[in-house]
Amino acid sequence: MSDASTTEPSVPAKLPPALSPAQQRNIINVVRRTARAEILPRFRRLSGSEIRSKSSTSDLVTDADTRAEAMIARALQIAFPHAQVIGEEATAETPKLLDTIADAPLAFIIDPVDGTWNFAHGLPLFGVIVAATRFGVPVFGLIYDPVADDWAIADEDSAPQLQRPIGPARTLRASAAKPLEEMTGSVPLHLFPKDKQAQIAATFPQFARIASYRCSAVEYRMLAQGHLDFSLTALLHPWDHAAGALVAARAGAHVRMLDGSDYTAARTTGNLLIAPDKATWGKLKKLFDFLLDA
Repeated sequence: MSDASTTEPSVPAKLPPALSPAQQRNIINVVRRTARAEILPRFRRLSGSEIRSKSSTSDLVTDADTRAEAMIARALQIAFPHAQVIGEEATAETPKLLDTIADAPLAFIIDPVDGTWNFAHGLPLFGVIVAATRFGVPVFGLIYDPVADDWAIADEDSAPQLQRPIGPARTLRASAAKPLEEMTGSVPLHLFPKDKQAQIAATFPQFARIASYRCSAVEYRMLAQGHLDFSLTALLHPWDHAAGALVAARAGAHVRMLDGSDYTAARTTGNLLIAPDKATWGKLKKLFDFLLDA
C-alpha cells in the first residue's frame, strides 16, 4: 500500500509566451515605420548639429537615435501599458532605469540606432534592436536592418528566423564547431580596459580572423547566420546584447558569461562569450580567462 503522505513532486507550470505572434508583428511594423520616418531620411544627411558626443568622442548620439527611440517607446507604451520600457538614450538621462529590469514581469529594451558611429559616418552597418525580457531573461529579440529591410527574430519557443516583407523566411543556424585556427571572431579591442588590450591582442594570431564592426546588430546577425564563429563582449549594455543573446542561443550557439553564469539583461558588468558549442566555448574561456581578474 502506498504511503498516503507521499506526493508526487510538483512540476512548475510552463509560462505562456511573453508575446503573441500578433504582438510580435506589431513590434516589427513599429520598428519598420520608425526606420522609414526617423532613421533613413537622416542617413548620410546629418548636419554637424545633429551629431553629439556622450561619454567620449567615439560614443555618439544623433537626432535619429533620440527621435527613433521616442517613436518606438511611445508605441510600446501604448501597446503594453504595464510593461517597463527602457531605451538607451533615456537611460543616458536616467541611469536608474537599468535597476528596473530584474524585477519587471515584462520589459522592453530599445537600441534605436545600434552602430551610431557607423551611421553618423555614412556606413550602412547599423540596426535597430528591440528585446523583451521577463525578470531580466530575454524572451523576444528583434534585430532590424533598415537598409536591407529585413530582420532577425527569436522568441523562447520558435526557431529563430531571418525574415523580410516579401519572400520566405530563413531559419537561422550558428556555425559548426571547428579548430580555433579556422575560426572568425568579433572582439572589440578598443572597448576593453587599456591594461588588458595587449594581452587580448596577443590571442588574435590563434584565429583565422578577428574583427569588430562597431555594431552589435550586425555582429549578432552574423553569428546567428554562421558567418561569425564566436564573439567576446567588452561592455554589457542590455540594449546591445539582450536580443542578440537570445537570437544566437536559439540559433544553436553556446551563450554564457565568461565566468560560466547565465546571461541576464539585468547584469551590467562582465564579459559575454558566445561560441558554436559548449566544447569550443570551453577552449575560448581558457584563452580569455585572464579577463576575470580585471
